[in-house]
Amino acid sequence: MKKKIQYTDGPIVEFRIIKDFLPPPDKLVFKKKSIKVTMALDAEAVDFFKKIAERKHVPYQVMIRNLINTYVAKYQV
Repeated sequence: MKKKIQYTDGPIVEFRIIKDFLPPPDKLVFKKKSIKVTMALDAEAVDFFKKIAERKHVPYQVMIRNLINTYVAKYQV
């Protein structure tokens, strides 16, 4: 069991204001340019990704996209 923190009503003696360094929310979205494609994949491969995606609570298309992006990053000349 963790030790509980005991707060007091004592004075706060030292503090300093820190300049806001966090970017705005719209700068936190890392959206790359994407192109929609149509592909025919083996049913066995799609079923594999769907099962894993369901367990991880993510869309299976994202998993396939990340797999392709990882492959490209590794073998890009």
